[in-house]
Amino acid sequence: MERLDALREELRAFVADRDWRQFHDPKNLSMLLASEAGELLALFRWVDNAQADAFAAEPKQRAKIEAEVADAALAVLLLCDRLGLDLVDVARAKLAHNAKNYPADVVRGSAERPPRAPASG
Repeated sequence: MERLDALREELRAFVADRDWRQFHDPKNLSMLLASEAGELLALFRWVDNAQADAFAAEPKQRAKIEAEVADAALAVLLLCDRLGLDLVDVARAKLAHNAKNYPADVVRGSAERPPRAPASG
C-alpha cells in the first residue's frame, strides 16, 4: 500500500510540474486509459494464443509490454485520483462481486459465464 501511495504522490508531482491537471478530466483520462490499453493489445495482435507467454518473455517484446502496462497503470491511477477513488478499495470490492458471480466450484476450468439465477420479484 505504501508503494502505491508513494507512486500516486510521484504522479501528482509529475503532473503538477507540467501543469497538466487542467487536461485530466474524467473523459480525457478514460480515453487515455483506452488508448494505452489499445497499445498494449496491439503488441499481441496476431500472436497465437499458444505462443503469447513465450512472446511476452522475449526481452525486446517484454520491454515494450512493460512500457504499455506502465502507461495503462498510470492512466488508471490518474483517473482514480481525479475521481477520488481508492484503487485498492474498488478493486477489492469488484473482486468480491466477481467471487459471487463466478463461484470457483461452478466456473473452475471454464471460460463460459455461469447461468444467472432468475431475478426474484
